[in-house]
Amino acid sequence: MPTPRNQSVFKAFSILRSFHQPDDWLTCCELSRRAKLPEASGYRLIQTLEEIGAVVRGPRGRYRPGMLLVSLSNIVPIGELLREASHKTIKRLADRFNVTVHMGILERGMISYIAKISAPSAFPTHTRVGFQLESYCSGLGKVLLAALPHDELESFILDGELIALTPYTITDRNSLRVELNTVRKQGFALDHRESQVDICCVAVPVCDGEGRTVAALSATDNADNMNEVLELELREALFEAASVIQLKVYPPGPPNHGAKPHITAMAECCD
Repeated sequence: MPTPRNQSVFKAFSILRSFHQPDDWLTCCELSRRAKLPEASGYRLIQTLEEIGAVVRGPRGRYRPGMLLVSLSNIVPIGELLREASHKTIKRLADRFNVTVHMGILERGMISYIAKISAPSAFPTHTRVGFQLESYCSGLGKVLLAALPHDELESFILDGELIALTPYTITDRNSLRVELNTVRKQGFALDHRESQVDICCVAVPVCDGEGRTVAALSATDNADNMNEVLELELREALFEAASVIQLKVYPPGPPNHGAKPHITAMAECCD
């Protein structure tokens, strides 16, 4: 007989997941509503979370994430987690299409490769885990740059020269803005000989449970092999693989079917 789940743990994390922005200050009522919990039980859980430092209370009875979460996040190796969670998924993808599959994250404006798997006879790519590449000329980089807030993206575009790695590299700032806007709208990016003259790649985002881009996933092949049919097939397979990885790293909490809104006489809860 399986061990029953501790619903209090699920409920507590539902509250913590209710913070969506770094500057969120939310009342107990707002947190309970977002977590789909009755206000009374939400209030009790929030008091416990405050006691252990997971949330902190500020002006007018509003709460935000506390230093406990900051300290825990500092010991979470996101690159290693994503690499371990994605290994089987990206290996199947690489073997299925005879390509090289990369996963990368954005670090100080550069792409850092956190995973790489090549099929045995895939076209060779001169990359390795831990290797860094300019972000503006790669599929991975375009996906991650397109997900940045406007101010951060503008700072990147205006900071430094866009150097041509091949004759196809985008080096004009306005052209790069247009390209990244297209990536943002269509949800994927292409690298047509921009980082290396003999390769092309397709890249898609890997998102967290709130839909925020945390990494990018790409498939790379010889530029001479990359036709429209293969590009479409790779894109669909990459989106599917990214969804599988997301569910492994950011599993959704259980549905809260039994919760009903309560009106509770707690003045400080709804200040």
